[in-house]
Amino acid sequence: MAQESSAEAPTDAVVVGRIAGAWGVRGWLRVAPFNDPRDSVLTGQPRWWLRLHGRLQAMAIGEVRVHGRSLLARADGLETREQAQALEGAEVLVSRSAFPAAQAGEFYWVDLIGCAVRTSAGEPLGVVSAIEEYGAHPVLRLEAGAGAAQRLIPFVPRHILAVDLPERSIVADWPLEY
Repeated sequence: MAQESSAEAPTDAVVVGRIAGAWGVRGWLRVAPFNDPRDSVLTGQPRWWLRLHGRLQAMAIGEVRVHGRSLLARADGLETREQAQALEGAEVLVSRSAFPAAQAGEFYWVDLIGCAVRTSAGEPLGVVSAIEEYGAHPVLRLEAGAGAAQRLIPFVPRHILAVDLPERSIVADWPLEY
């Protein structure tokens, strides 16, 4: 892996994309961000961490451009197409603290993981283990404990009444038996 020093990744590192391959012949990377490339936090970060085959490596980023549904990135130390191609499949991580502040009523999915979900009556529904995108809207996947079935709750205002990130809690209008 072409690299900067082996600086440790921040403790709040979040996977925000993956290396989709090389672009051109001068070592540029083609990156598939996990959100709209025009809104990607990757465009403003001077350092990324790449995880490939279980190994984590810091990489200094010299330039990032939006290119259709991808990003193109020039990283220090990558000079050839072969060097860039060798990174294909690597996860791209950045510090959560580098994310811009969310707008009112908007949430970063990574912040919802681990929140306890309760009904408006205070009955526990489970803990958010994942957020999945099914086209129309995101869906919270809840783990309710050992032996209990998972719950899927649409993350829409009709069902999500309140989100309190400092308290790590979500109030949902959702029946216990569903």
